Amino acid sequence: MAGIYIHIPFCKQKCHYCNFFSVASLKNKDEFLKTLLKEIELQKDYLQGREINTVYFGGGTPSMLSAFEVQNIFDKLNRYHNINSDAEITLEANPDDINKEKLRELKALQVNRFSMGVQSFFNDDLHYLNRVHDASQAERSIKLAQDAGFNNITIDLIYGIPTLTTDKWNQNLEKFLQLDIPHLSAYSLTIEDKTALKTLIDRKKLPAVKEEESIKHFKILGKKMKENDFIHYEISNFARKGFYSNHNSIYWMGGHYLGLGPSAHSFNGKSRQWNHASIAKYLQLSAYKETHYEKEVLSFEQKYNEYIMTSLRTTWGCDLEHIANVFGKEYAARCLQDAKTFITDSMIRKENNKLFLTDKGKLFADGIASKLFLEEI
Repeated sequence: MAGIYIHIPFCKQKCHYCNFFSVASLKNKDEFLKTLLKEIELQKDYLQGREINTVYFGGGTPSMLSAFEVQNIFDKLNRYHNINSDAEITLEANPDDINKEKLRELKALQVNRFSMGVQSFFNDDLHYLNRVHDASQAERSIKLAQDAGFNNITIDLIYGIPTLTTDKWNQNLEKFLQLDIPHLSAYSLTIEDKTALKTLIDRKKLPAVKEEESIKHFKILGKKMKENDFIHYEISNFARKGFYSNHNSIYWMGGHYLGLGPSAHSFNGKSRQWNHASIAKYLQLSAYKETHYEKEVLSFEQKYNEYIMTSLRTTWGCDLEHIANVFGKEYAARCLQDAKTFITDSMIRKENNKLFLTDKGKLFADGIASKLFLEEI
């Protein structure tokens, strides 16, 4: 599988917790879109003619684009890429951008999946996060999308917010289930460097995140989703059968993808490259062509470690036979040996020559994976 990610960097305002590249201004939107169309042309050979199975509009806030602007991007993509007729086409949207007219226009395009940035159905949580929308807009936008004929919808929820009590977290999950949405991405609130949230917490203007509350919320999440027949197919993602995110699965399963727009990442199996996180540098693309990105050729150790990290996070597990075939039998044996302590501690289970994180292990996924890494030379 191969996919295309398009980073639309514009937002109405910056959320306190966000460390993705975005700008709270539409000043350069027209010039950005012209540059994006140029980049599609310049990077047309990156995926070497592979059929495109997914296109993902992320950001930023892609729903700030008009349907006409989205169509222009599709026209350019279709000119240079073979996009599968059944391709998953996802557009991230904020609830305050959604209305009947916008949905009608997008329905006429190739968009067939919505990712709604809800985060919480409670206004005090949204205020803490500095979200633009309110709780009523969140619920209304989901119902509008469903009424418009979009059945492949996912929403984001955040747990561990200091204003989010256990009772409210349970209510958030119940609201999600009542709305009959087939996919949920749920993330623990993390305090990233160089974000407004970190500054506000450091200055004691907002309460800090409590790790024990995040752990409690994660356990409630896993139990509630399992009881309602959702598959926990990746650490932060739950879906009904047939509604996995095909695009994100490309990342987790080592597929190839092209990233377009400022800060977007690309991967072709051998190397990774990423555009500068700067509007100013991105708009120089036409003049400087290839100098708008950085590139690294992945070492043996990096490829191995990335496989360990991504595979352990998924329901498909870490395949020791795959490691033997790709990296060598000695590395499969080493991986199993390194995992034995976690197997003994019931954090990893071994089944059919694959390693899977248990519910207990999922709480420590990154730490467990790092203990299985190879040291880079």
